[in-house]
Amino acid sequence: MKKTFLLWLHLALLPLCLIAQTIPTPKSHFGFDIGEPYMLANFSQTESYFKKVAEISDRVQYTSIGKTEFGRDQPMLIITAPKNFEQLNRYKEISQKLGRAEITETEARALSKEGKPVVWIDGGLHANEVVGAQQLIETLYQLASKNDEETLRILDEVIILLVHVNPDGMEIMSDWYMRPEDKSKRNKNIPVLYQKYVGHDNNRDFYMNNMKESTNISLQQYVEWLPQIVYNHHQSGPAGTVVAGPPYRDPFNHVFDPLIITSLDAVGAAMINRLHVEDKPGYTRLDGSVFSTWWNGGLRTTPYYHNMIGILTEIVGDPSPYSIPLVPDRLIPNNGTPYPVTPGPWAFRTSIDYSVSMNYAILNHAVRHGDELLYNFYLMGKKSIDRGNSDTWTRYPKYAEAIQKSFEAAQKKKEAEDEEAAYFGFRAGLPIQFYDSVYKDLSKRDPRAYILPADQADFPTALKFLNALIKSGILVHKATADFTVNGKTYPKGSYLVKTAQAFRPHVLDMFEPQDHPNDFLYPGGPPIRPYDAAGWTLAYQMGIEVDRIMEAFDGPFERVAYGQLLSPEPFTLPSASGYLLDARVNDSFLAVNDLLKAKVKIYRTQSGTSGLPAGSFYVSASGKKQLETVVKNYGLKAVPVGGLPTGAKEIKPSRIALYDYYGGSMPSGWVRWIMEQFHFDFTQIFPNEIDGGDLRSKYDVILFIGPGMPGASGGYGAGSQPKKDDIPSEYHHMLGRLSVDKSIPQLKSFLENGGQIITVGAATSLATHLQLPVSNALVEIVDGKEKALPGDKYYIPGSILQMQVDQSSPANFGMGDKAHVLFNNSPVFQLAPDASLRGVKPLAWFGTEPPLQSGWAWGQQYLKNGVAAFEAQVGKGKLYAFGPEITFRGQAHGTFKMLFNNLYN
Repeated sequence: MKKTFLLWLHLALLPLCLIAQTIPTPKSHFGFDIGEPYMLANFSQTESYFKKVAEISDRVQYTSIGKTEFGRDQPMLIITAPKNFEQLNRYKEISQKLGRAEITETEARALSKEGKPVVWIDGGLHANEVVGAQQLIETLYQLASKNDEETLRILDEVIILLVHVNPDGMEIMSDWYMRPEDKSKRNKNIPVLYQKYVGHDNNRDFYMNNMKESTNISLQQYVEWLPQIVYNHHQSGPAGTVVAGPPYRDPFNHVFDPLIITSLDAVGAAMINRLHVEDKPGYTRLDGSVFSTWWNGGLRTTPYYHNMIGILTEIVGDPSPYSIPLVPDRLIPNNGTPYPVTPGPWAFRTSIDYSVSMNYAILNHAVRHGDELLYNFYLMGKKSIDRGNSDTWTRYPKYAEAIQKSFEAAQKKKEAEDEEAAYFGFRAGLPIQFYDSVYKDLSKRDPRAYILPADQADFPTALKFLNALIKSGILVHKATADFTVNGKTYPKGSYLVKTAQAFRPHVLDMFEPQDHPNDFLYPGGPPIRPYDAAGWTLAYQMGIEVDRIMEAFDGPFERVAYGQLLSPEPFTLPSASGYLLDARVNDSFLAVNDLLKAKVKIYRTQSGTSGLPAGSFYVSASGKKQLETVVKNYGLKAVPVGGLPTGAKEIKPSRIALYDYYGGSMPSGWVRWIMEQFHFDFTQIFPNEIDGGDLRSKYDVILFIGPGMPGASGGYGAGSQPKKDDIPSEYHHMLGRLSVDKSIPQLKSFLENGGQIITVGAATSLATHLQLPVSNALVEIVDGKEKALPGDKYYIPGSILQMQVDQSSPANFGMGDKAHVLFNNSPVFQLAPDASLRGVKPLAWFGTEPPLQSGWAWGQQYLKNGVAAFEAQVGKGKLYAFGPEITFRGQAHGTFKMLFNNLYN
């Protein structure tokens, strides 16, 4: 009787439980279904829904992982079965232990069975790719509300991290789209970048972690949660398809564990199979899309270097009417696209459904292979540690080429002596000694560690480099006393990064050069463009001093806790008549800008003084109080001197304008961020203000970074142009495009009246419009006409080259005689024979040796003696032209000074 009563009581209470757990539908909250035509939720509405669901559901926990650049919370929803929340910290600990692989195999196997796989699913990174952010809402609703067997099993067996990766962008984009009442006029042509500074480049920041959002994400992925799978939603699929996904095309990076590539195959199979089972066509993979696994720096690519399975999909779809275009080649089933989609109208909601299906496919894969995912995560990390503790040779293309060349040289000698060998050759491969000639050559081993000496000139920048690694979960050690390795003594406070750690692939990738293979469509054909850069070695870009250590060693070292960022040691100012700040130290400019704002007089030396190079900054004892503050804040060392050095010149802040245009320039946005970090005051300037003239009365320096200047052939500069009446008045000042007829004369007048213009990259075309004695060095003569070199002869995608620098020029104060620079099919100049007589002087150039340091450079012989940067006197003013990207994505600290030096009066 008692059992019967309890059963009836349970049944009576069940409806109350269900009511308490009833999850509001998206329509009840937003007023429309997710994926409804012409409708987009903004972030404020989405955040409110996230919090509402988390408050109601015992499956969902809301947390903020940090602030965005505009100060919004960046939400992460932890979704799992209610019982799993009781052990959530334990599951996180297990993921950390397996990922760092500092445990025994026995413990790893036990933890793999005890733990739950962690799967990261995000959306919204590129805010104009609106499917990504909207599908997060629908995915949350389904995981929080559904009670089918599949969903309940996923919740039981998986820890899901559902993350909004660009709240600011969603607010900007959705608000703009929803602005017109006439739905047919809704569009995504926003007037500003959809991330405060860098727009689309927010997915190019995941090894540098400059942006707040990138740092928030990296700390969760590589320090806190260490998910085994990272799924990054994007748009748009290639024309004639619905979605591009894994596996991806070659090349993949040579430092990966092979399990990364085969694990991608496995997850990709789960995704495409589910879509096919659900009769959802149009998935393309492999060479069906442009995406590869070569490059580091993206939200889904940096995980590869941390033994995580990074998934990217690029899907079609839009709230405004959209159709799958007819592409005949895409109608043929093949291995890349086994199930082609029929061209025609495509509903926004269908893209949401596809996205949720792919989320579920990945989560089901994690359910079915959970212990395998966890153990393999450990295994890849353990192998990395083992490789770092032993002699290991990464199989770079250059080593295969070295084997081939060694064999061919030996063969030529043999052919001269043996006619039979010359005729028959080697039919079964090369003799093994040619393999041994490379892969037993100790000089070609991977390093065991990298040491960053504390006594290097720009140690604060070295600390910034280390902090980028630390944000990416890299283990760093600090020397607690002086120590000696290979006969060289390093001071206390130096840092080292050992390669015997789980994330060794990322360590190698940040220190070692990338060796991109020669990748052509066919022999003798055009090059295949890398997905992003071909080479990016961060240690090179930042210009830091690093020693590669090839043998095992030990010393007085302490571990820096995972995720603990470094700060420079404070410096105490001695008494003196004056002080010098080193021109080689980037943060000296930061200190100087603070001092100038405090009305402290600053002078720059014109020659080497007290062991510091020309261009160093002098501060008299009268500014000691303010100087004490900045050296303490920025960890700078000030050298005491007896007084003002001979010939030193006083400097004052310049009135700086930074060019931008409607819609926003990413290179300009990066420089806007750099200028703020180093406390340079500046004003943004747009085309109409330039065309209005009178520039010299307002500005001393104008910066043109990358696109926007009319090309050498004339016409107009970059920038989309809506109708004035179609946009709010607050954006009218941003309209216009630079033109040869109106803009160039005003810029010329600005220069002639004593202004300075700094151009970088494509903006250097201004030199042509000013008719300066410079020309394009990368041309050939065909049928008597000058033409750009074709891709089969010359092609250098984003790579790091070495250029020689004129240290005698004030424009290069603090630079060494050589510099690494990011080169992306950048302009290279040839100066006319009379250039020097006409006031044009080279600042940097490529020498006679091949300049490639990291990446891919086809036909680099064409760069021989080419000018990379120059200055030109134009009337009373100066034009500075830098072909390579000296401010590249806020990473190129090694060449920042080439900009900073020219920003003072």
